[in-house]
Amino acid sequence: MTNTTSEPQEIAPNPVAAAAPTDKVVLGWTHTARFLTTASQLVHLPPNELPEIAFVGRSNAGKSTAINTLAQQKRLAFASKTPGRTQHINLFHLGPKDAPNALFADLPGYGYAAVAKAAKLRWQKVMADYLEVRRSLSGVVLMVDSRLGLTDLDKQLLEFVTPRVRNGEIKLLVLLTKADKLNRKEADAAFFATQDFLGDIVTEESDVRVTLFSALKKQGVADVAHILYEWAHSATLVKASFNPEDLPDPAAQVDEAVRPAAE
Repeated sequence: MTNTTSEPQEIAPNPVAAAAPTDKVVLGWTHTARFLTTASQLVHLPPNELPEIAFVGRSNAGKSTAINTLAQQKRLAFASKTPGRTQHINLFHLGPKDAPNALFADLPGYGYAAVAKAAKLRWQKVMADYLEVRRSLSGVVLMVDSRLGLTDLDKQLLEFVTPRVRNGEIKLLVLLTKADKLNRKEADAAFFATQDFLGDIVTEESDVRVTLFSALKKQGVADVAHILYEWAHSATLVKASFNPEDLPDPAAQVDEAVRPAAE
């Protein structure tokens, strides 16, 4: 691994290799993001067969700003004037208008002290269920304030998704936001501390990455766009190559546990 904090760092093998597109291509793709729908409960989300990439993070971690910066749009993702008050999952299509090829899911921020306990618990349950069972979920981008590092709430959220990350079902990127507030020594410390923690969930099947990000300085923007583009298009390629005839004989799978319905 290269010891640098300016580029995304892989701490697990990437299972799908593909020719790297240009910055113009990947940023052009993220720029196509447009609002699809909003939902306050999982059951209200539409069924989806496209790869879905979720953005999660504490209130004030810079999640909405990061999404808008990646999409090169000022008001795609809305930040509430009162942090912690936005309590909906917002979905955005990406790709051609007549043939979208991926979705971004903007999940509510968590951990804001002024939010009522009942609301916190309700949204904790909604987000846990989403991360654990949403079948179309292909990747998770966890926004972490680089000045604070992974908090207890961030680690708790990671617990929800860890089983699916370890088996390669979901990819994970931890985005250390507001990196412009740190000097080089502090940035290195934040990066390596996060990398060390994530090392405990890495397996041969997983795709786990961490990178520094600054919306103000545009640090890491193209790099993150490359990662998300790769995730979305790799998932699309895997789906396109699926052949039902390759499935094992159901008679030989009688004892296999059946996953409950997700949505």
